[in-house]
Amino acid sequence: MIPSSVTRNSRWLAASLLGAAVASPALAQEDPIRVGILHSLSGTMAISETVLKDTVEMLIEQQNAEGGLLGRELEAVVVDPASDWPLFAEKARELLAQEEVDVIFGNWTSVSRKSVLPVVEELNGLLFYPVQYEGEESSENVFYTGAAPNQQAIPAVDYLHDQVGVERWVLAGTDYVYPRTTNKILEAYLKDEFGVVDADIMVNYTPFGHSDWQNIVSEIKAFGSEGKKTAVVSTINGDANVPFYRELGNQGIDAADIPVVAFSVGEQELTGIDTAPLVGHLAAWNYFMSVDTDANYDFIDAWIDYTGDEMAVTNDPMEAHYIGFNMWTEAVRKAGTTEVDAVKDAIIGVSVPNLSGGYAAMMPNHHITKPVLIGEIQDNGQFSIVWETPSTVAGDAWSDYLEGSQDLISDWRKPMECGNYNVVKGSCGGSEAQEEAAAE
Repeated sequence: MIPSSVTRNSRWLAASLLGAAVASPALAQEDPIRVGILHSLSGTMAISETVLKDTVEMLIEQQNAEGGLLGRELEAVVVDPASDWPLFAEKARELLAQEEVDVIFGNWTSVSRKSVLPVVEELNGLLFYPVQYEGEESSENVFYTGAAPNQQAIPAVDYLHDQVGVERWVLAGTDYVYPRTTNKILEAYLKDEFGVVDADIMVNYTPFGHSDWQNIVSEIKAFGSEGKKTAVVSTINGDANVPFYRELGNQGIDAADIPVVAFSVGEQELTGIDTAPLVGHLAAWNYFMSVDTDANYDFIDAWIDYTGDEMAVTNDPMEAHYIGFNMWTEAVRKAGTTEVDAVKDAIIGVSVPNLSGGYAAMMPNHHITKPVLIGEIQDNGQFSIVWETPSTVAGDAWSDYLEGSQDLISDWRKPMECGNYNVVKGSCGGSEAQEEAAAE
């Protein structure tokens, strides 16, 4: 690795010779750019989040090996919110107010993100959020690099209905905001688009870390035995997935009979499961490790080298951090500063490569464009891609299928600068239904 001082001085000299307007050589002695990492390293979500902390640290190391950013090194500042949702807010405040980080990469669950949201807005921080979520939100201080419902949940249901012939639906999720809101959207979508009746929809919620799945899986099995093709749409999060999938195998639920499509199970989660009984079950993501592109192979090689583990796997939220990190560095270069308001303005419209052979663009609603992929579990813990959208899909912050959301758009460009603009009322502030709910 080239010493940072040599890299910085060389860059400064080259810029001077070109007659560019540059800062003095003393800038080489500036403090590092501080990058906050807010992921659970303990508790029920550590199974999913620890590798995301490692991913950001790898990206920082790579950036520093290339000379840093704006002639400054990047420094990781890591905290452990320990799968404790209120602690996420405390740790975010610590990162912004005490550690004075320039940006935060973090969170997995929506309840943790919503805990952090008022903190990053109050302190004018930047949060890059890498995981699929329920939508119904658009913050000036958050960049949503994971999937919105129209980039994962709805295409997955379309696939099951159109390609598999599913008529009965089990909506099984962990009991918090993401599964409940996503399933509310899916219920409305199934009824509006496909005419599904209430009797053909079963909804079930379990706590984080739930381990006793015998009765619930028995109910799913019974629900699927009534003569109509049935599927499970799973928004189960964290380590509860391990006993859930184990119980599916124990009760002989075959993917040919009742397929499960998961929104929170990827390659990392499958490392803790005997996948042999699960072959044929599905997941919907925007990236799989099995994607056949040079960019993906380079990323996998870098990850294996970084971890020193030949069996290390990559997954969708890791790609989302890869995209978000590269978007942030590009916006910082474009703005010429890490100053938050300048970066927020500069990042809209930034486009960077994804790992699937295309590009991701940051939209004015602070969501990105993503392909949608359906993968089938293989006995080696990988996914075989069985379906994908013909092009990338732009993330929609507000669902077309929820009352109070249909009339809303988000656009953080000047002069609108509004996350919930009502196109019917012609004003910023959301819908009447939202205002009534907030008043209650």
